[in-house]
Amino acid sequence: MTISNYANHMIKCFLVSCDESDDMPTSQLVPTPEHDREPVQILVIGSKQGIETIIHTLHHCRFAEVGEWSRLLPAPATGKFMRSLIRFINTTQVD
Repeated sequence: MTISNYANHMIKCFLVSCDESDDMPTSQLVPTPEHDREPVQILVIGSKQGIETIIHTLHHCRFAEVGEWSRLLPAPATGKFMRSLIRFINTTQVD
């Protein structure tokens, strides 16, 4: 499976939150529990440039808008940074 096909498969597995606010990225919203959806947090940790490259690559693959990711934060590891994104998966989905 190519990276593009894998990214497209992953996109289909994620649901965009119905509770999204236009003025706040989804990664900064507090997930509301629902019986058929589970919040999954995605972390990208590394250098500032590495993180931006990954986020823009995922955007190009239509995985997430750049603005949906959290702001750049210091990671627990010294000298590294991180950004996060929350997506919801359908827990009633049959593979």
